[in-house]
This record gives sequence, structure tokens and C-alpha cells, in this order.
Amino acid sequence: MSSTIPFHETLDLTLCGNMGRVHRLCREAVTLAVEPLGLTQSRWTAMIHLHHLPLGATQQALATSLGIEMPSLTRTIKQLEQQNLVIRQVDEHDKRSKKLYFTDEGIKLLEHLKELTSDIKQRLYADLSTEQLDGMAHSLVQMEENARRCIASLSGDK
Repeated sequence: MSSTIPFHETLDLTLCGNMGRVHRLCREAVTLAVEPLGLTQSRWTAMIHLHHLPLGATQQALATSLGIEMPSLTRTIKQLEQQNLVIRQVDEHDKRSKKLYFTDEGIKLLEHLKELTSDIKQRLYADLSTEQLDGMAHSLVQMEENARRCIASLSGDK
């Protein structure tokens, strides 16, 4: 009786390692596409994440969404402010917290950014069917959930 090795076990890196490599390549493609807008990788990713958060999200909420620490985000926010793309306002309910808002100029640039990233996304998804993409999306959501449970159990958070 012969047992065949599953395809995902034949990859030169682990499946997670390959996902990381593909993620970096996709991020690089977007970064190159949006470079003419004057946006670095840290700036465009912050803008996209801020766009997906509720209006007036806090800096901490953005840092959490990006999966980075506050000190790493502070410089990027300052740069976005200098480009007149976002503004920070002190939270009236918690003076220690600052909320982030897009400026009118930031909203215009965000729309252009979304168009460019949509084009790149279509190019990255070339030759993949809706069924393949949906299957991948469901698998990624499940793997993320599994990873969170694994982290919680390993860190003692039950």
C-alpha cells in the first residue's frame, strides 16, 4: 500500500512559510504600483487598514489592526499628517487617546489607492477561479482562527 504525500507537504517551505513569501510579494507589487502617489508601504497599509476601521478609530485600534506596536505606527501617522492625508484629534471621552480621520485630500488619495490596489488584486488573482479563491479565503480564515487558539493556549489565555 503506497501513501502519497499531500501536495502542501511537498513545498520547499511550510505552507505558512509559503503564505508569508506570497504575502511579501503581493505587498511589494502594491508598493510599486502606489509609489507614484508618494506612499511607502507603511503609509499605504496604514491608510487601507484605517479605511476598514470605524470612523474615528484610535491610533491603538489601527496599531492592533496592523499587528504592530504603537511606537512603530507613530512615525507613519506623523508622515501621513505631514502629507495632509490624516488628522489626529484627542478623544473627548479619553484625553489620553487620539482618534484618526482622513482629510479631504486623504479621501481623494484613498480612492486612487483603492483603484490601484484593485487593479493589482485582479492581476494577482489571474488564472484562479472564484471557487479556488473562495476556498483559499475560507482556509485562511480557519487558519487564522486556529492560530489565535494555538497562541491563546500556549500563552496561558484559555
